[in-house]
Amino acid sequence: MYHLPVLKNRRTLLERAEKFISDIYFTDCNLRGRLYGDSCPLESLACFLTPKRITFAEASKQIFDPCKVGDTFGPTWWTCWFKVTLKIPESWRGKAVHLLWESDGEAMVWRDEQPVQGLTKEGEKTSYILSECLQDEELHSLTLYVEMACNGLFGAGQGSQIAPPDPNRKFSVQKAELVVFNGDVRELLTDFEMLVDIVKVLSTKNSQRGYQALFTVNEMVNLCDPSDPSSFAKVHSLAGTFFNQRNGESQHTVHAMGHCHIDSAWLWPYEETIRKCGRSWVTVIRLMEKNPEFVFTCSQAQQFQWVKSWYPGLFSSIQHYVKKGQFIPVGGTWVEMDGNLPSGESMVRQFLEGQRFFNKEFGRYCKEFWLPDTFGYSAQLPQIMQGCGISNFLTQKLSWNLVNTFPHNTFFWEGLDGSTVLTHFPPGNSYEMKGKVEDLVKTLKNNKDKGRANHSAALFGFGDGGGGPTQLMLDRLRLVQDTNGLPKVQMSTPDELFTRLQADSALLCTWTGELFLELHNGTYTTQAQIKRGNRQCETLLHDIEIASSLALYRNNTFPYPAEKLQELWRLLLLNQFHDVIPGSCIEMVVEDALKYYEGEFLQASSIGVSPVKDTPPVTPVSVTVQVFNCVKLEGTLASLCLISANRESISDGCLGNQFVMFDDVPLYWDAWDVMDYHLQTRKPVAEVVQPVHVVSPGGLRGSVSFTLRISDKSTITQEIIMDAMCPYIKFSTEVQWAESHKFLKVEFPVRVRSPNATYEIQFGHLQRPTHRNTSWDWAKFEVWGHKWADLSEHNFGVSLLNDCKYGYSVHKNTMTLSLLRAPKAPDATADMGIHHFTYAIMPHTRSFQEASVIQCAYNLNFPLRLIQCSPNTVPWSAFSVTSQAVVLETIKQAEDRGGVLVVRLYESHGSSVTATLRTALPVREAWVCDLLEKQDPNHPVPVTSEGITLDFNPFQIVSLLLIM
Repeated sequence: MYHLPVLKNRRTLLERAEKFISDIYFTDCNLRGRLYGDSCPLESLACFLTPKRITFAEASKQIFDPCKVGDTFGPTWWTCWFKVTLKIPESWRGKAVHLLWESDGEAMVWRDEQPVQGLTKEGEKTSYILSECLQDEELHSLTLYVEMACNGLFGAGQGSQIAPPDPNRKFSVQKAELVVFNGDVRELLTDFEMLVDIVKVLSTKNSQRGYQALFTVNEMVNLCDPSDPSSFAKVHSLAGTFFNQRNGESQHTVHAMGHCHIDSAWLWPYEETIRKCGRSWVTVIRLMEKNPEFVFTCSQAQQFQWVKSWYPGLFSSIQHYVKKGQFIPVGGTWVEMDGNLPSGESMVRQFLEGQRFFNKEFGRYCKEFWLPDTFGYSAQLPQIMQGCGISNFLTQKLSWNLVNTFPHNTFFWEGLDGSTVLTHFPPGNSYEMKGKVEDLVKTLKNNKDKGRANHSAALFGFGDGGGGPTQLMLDRLRLVQDTNGLPKVQMSTPDELFTRLQADSALLCTWTGELFLELHNGTYTTQAQIKRGNRQCETLLHDIEIASSLALYRNNTFPYPAEKLQELWRLLLLNQFHDVIPGSCIEMVVEDALKYYEGEFLQASSIGVSPVKDTPPVTPVSVTVQVFNCVKLEGTLASLCLISANRESISDGCLGNQFVMFDDVPLYWDAWDVMDYHLQTRKPVAEVVQPVHVVSPGGLRGSVSFTLRISDKSTITQEIIMDAMCPYIKFSTEVQWAESHKFLKVEFPVRVRSPNATYEIQFGHLQRPTHRNTSWDWAKFEVWGHKWADLSEHNFGVSLLNDCKYGYSVHKNTMTLSLLRAPKAPDATADMGIHHFTYAIMPHTRSFQEASVIQCAYNLNFPLRLIQCSPNTVPWSAFSVTSQAVVLETIKQAEDRGGVLVVRLYESHGSSVTATLRTALPVREAWVCDLLEKQDPNHPVPVTSEGITLDFNPFQIVSLLLIM
C-alpha cells in the first residue's frame, strides 16, 4: 500500500465509508456525486390533465399545453399525461443515456404506443434507459409520453400513510432531464454499500468477518479517486477479493425471489391498482431482458386479467417469460383473499377461478398457495388447498403477532380434517426485502427451525403499493451469492424452494388447527355494510346456482347463466380481497365494493317447491305484558327458559341481550385493531327512547319493539321476535350510528360452564378457550366465526346465531357478539349511517349437533323464497341427505360440461359417518372429483335406487360429478 497504517477506529472508518457514498454529504467530491455525468434539458415538456384513467390511444389525441419542471398538478386521483420531446447530444455517443424523472406521483413511460417503464420515486425507479451505449444508428430525437397518477405509491394519506386521503393534494415533477449514467460508478457504489452493511450487521466486537469488511472498505476509499475512473478497476478488484471468499457447504441457503405485492385495493381504488400492475410488471419485464437468471413471483389472477384487458402487449410479454420460467404465477386464487371471513364455498371458488385462469392463460396450475399479507388463516384451508392441487403454503403475516411469537418458520400445517400442507414463513418476516445484507442475515438468524430446515425464502421488491424489484437489488444479491459470513443466495422458484424443504422434511414439526393472527381482530367487525353484502351475496349466488341447476332439469330449454354467474362470482371474490372485506380500506374502495354487491342482487328462481297452507301452529306463541314493582327491563332478557327441559338460560342476576359500548382507540392501525384494554371501558346502553311495546301479540309470531339511545347521535331500535315452532328468538335490529372510536357489542351471560366455546368456520367448526390461562388464550380476546357460536356443557347449551356478523368473544359464561366499530382511518366515514342486522339466541338440550344448531343457522341465513304458484302444485324435492351430520352445500353446473352437475357436501358434526344422497334427478353416473372439478377416474360412486352412499371422515369435503 502507498500509505502508512493508522489506528483503525471502527466508528471513524465506518462513517468515512458511509460519507463516501452518501447522497447528502460531500456529493461534490464523493463517489455518489459521480453517478450521473453530463445532463441535458428536454426539448419540450407539455401536459394535459384528466379526472379519468384513460387509455394511451385516447390520451395521445388530446391537446397538450406547455409546462415546466416544478409545476403542480392535481387534485388527488386525477391523471396528468406528459408529452416529452427530447434530443440526445451527438457528443454522448458511446455512453449510457437515461431519462431522469422524479415526481411524487406514480408514473409510466409510453414509447411507440406501448408501456415500457414504471417510474416511482418511492420505489427507487427514477430513470428510463434510452440507450445502454448510444450508437449512431439509434434515434437521437424522439417523443415519449409519461402518464402520471396524482397519487403516491401509498395513495395520498393526509398526515400519515393510513390517514384518509387528502382530496386536494397537488403533485409535481421535480426533475425531468437527460443524463449520462456512469455504470462503473453504480457498480462501485454497490460494492461499497454491501461492505458497509456487512460492517454494520456483523457488528460484534469479536466478528472477524465484520472487521475484514471494515478494513477492506477503508482501503477501497484510499484507492478510489472519484474524479479518475481509471482508479475504479483496482477498487472493484479489492471488493471482489472479499466477496469471492466462499462459504462452507453447510451454510444456510436463501432462495431469492423477486416479488411485488400489490393490494388489489387499499389506500387507492381498484382502478388505480390496474395501473399499478402495469407500471410494476412492465418494469419486471425490462429487468428480465437484462437479467436472464431473474425470477419473479406474482399472485392474483384478477390482476393478470386486468393487465390482459388494459395492456395486451405487456400480457403477451408476461406469457413469454412464464414459458421461460422467469415470471412465475403463484397462489392459485382469484385474489389474495381474507383468510377468515369468506365462506367455505367462496374459498373454493377463489381457487377454482384462479387455477382455471392460470391454466388457460399460462398452461399451468399453481402448486403453492401464496397469502403473505392476510390477517389469519382458517383451519379448513389445508383441505381446500389439497382439493385444488396445492400442497405448499407461503405466508409471513404471523410475524406480526402482538403477544406470542409463532414457534416455526418451516413446518407441516394440519387442518381441521387432518389434511397437511408444507408451510413456510420466510424468516426475514417480510415480502418486500431489498436484497440488503441485513435482509440476508435476518433470514438466517430468525430461522426458528435451525437443524430442521436449511433453506429459506427471501422475497425482494417494493410491495403493497407495487413497485417491485430494481436492478440494484439484483446486483446486491448477485454480489453476495456465496460470500463467507453470509448465507448462500440463489435465485430460485417457489417450486425449487419447496422441493428442497420437502426433501429435508423428516424433522419438521406439525402445527394443528388455525393460524390465528394476534392482531387486526377489529377487521372482523369494521365496515359492517361490506360484511353484510358479502354474506347476502354468498347466499344469493348459492340460491341462484341451485335454482338454475334444478330449472335446467325441469326444463331442458332453460339457459344456465354460466357466464353471468362467473361474472358475479368474480366480483364477489374481488371484494373478498384482504383489505376490502376486512374493512381496512379507504372510502372510495368501500363505495366500489357496495356497488358491486348491489349489482348482484338479482331475482332468484325457486330452488324447489312446496305449497304453503294456512295451518295453525301446534304450539302458538303469546306475548304478555307484565308490570314489575321495582324495575322495568327495557329490551334485555331477565329470563330465557327452555320449557321442554325446565332450564333457565340466563345467569342469575344478569341480563341477556345487553348492549354495551366500549372505547375503541388502538395503538395505530385504526380500522384493523381492537386492543385488549378496550375491555376495561365497558358501559351498558340503558337510556330508553321508546319503551318496550307489543308489535305482534302472538299466534304464528309474537314480538315486541323498543328504542335505546346510545348517545346524542346514535340509537338502537330492535324488534324481539318469537316465531311458533322456531327454536330460537330473533333480534331484528336497526342502529343509527354516528360514533367516533366506539365499539358496540351485545352480551348474553348464560347459565353454562365450559372451558371451550365452539365457533362455525368454513365447512365445519372449531373450539377456542373461554378462559385466559396462557398468553395464547389471552390473545384470543376477540375472535372470528361465521353463522353461529355455541357454549355447551353436558346435555345443555346456548347458541348465538347471526345473519351478517363475524366478531365474537366468549369469556367464562358471557357470550358476546360484536356489532359495530367507528374507526376514522383510512376511511373517516367508516360505518357511519344506518345498519340492519339480525341475531338470535337458541338454548338447547343435548349437544349443539343433536339440537340442529347448524341447520338453524342455515335457516336464519338462507330463508325460504316465496313465489306465486297454483293451488294444485305438487311438492317436489330435488335432493335430500339421510344424515343430519352431512350438509349439502352447493349444487351447480360443472365448468365447461353441459349435462353435468357438481354437488358439494361436507361432514359438519366432526364425526365419521355414512350418508346417502337421494335425488329426484335422472342421474346415470356419479364420480368423485376434486375442488377444481377434475374427475377421479379411479373413484366412481354407485348410483342405486336408494341414492348415492358416501363415507365421510370428520369435516371432510366431498365433491361429486353427477352425469345425467
